[in-house]
Amino acid sequence: MAIEKIERHGTKYAEIIRADVRVEDTRFFSSPESSFQFGLLAHRAGFVEPPHYHKEFLREINDLQQMFVMQRGVVVIELYDDEGALFREVTLRAGDAIVLIHGAHAVRVLEDFQAISVKQGPFLGTENDKINIRVKRR
Repeated sequence: MAIEKIERHGTKYAEIIRADVRVEDTRFFSSPESSFQFGLLAHRAGFVEPPHYHKEFLREINDLQQMFVMQRGVVVIELYDDEGALFREVTLRAGDAIVLIHGAHAVRVLEDFQAISVKQGPFLGTENDKINIRVKRR
C-alpha cells in the first residue's frame, strides 16, 4: 500500500491516494511539519473515539495547499513547475484524492464531475487567492 508522490527536482508537488488504497489503522502520509495534514482514518467496528475538540494554537501558514476528493466523474489534473512548464498529468476518478502541495495546477474535466475541495482559510476571494500563469507549451 502506497500513495503516489509527485516530485520534481526534489520538490513535492502533489500526493495522491487512490480509491482502492486500504489501511488497517489510521495513517497520515504528510510530514508533521506540513501545513496541511493528509491521511486515511481507519478503525475496526466497535471503536469509539472519546468526545474531544482541537486546541486553539496560533499557526502561521505561508503556503496554500488544496485537496480534491473525487465523488463522481473523471478529471485530469495538470501540474506545472516553477517555470510554468507542464510536467505531469494525473487522471482522477471517483474515490481518488489528491493534495496539491506546490506549483501551479489546472483541472481538465473529461466527464461531468463533483469533488469535495478543501484548503486552508480564510478565503480572501478569487482576486486575492488565485494567480493565473502563462504556461510554456511544448
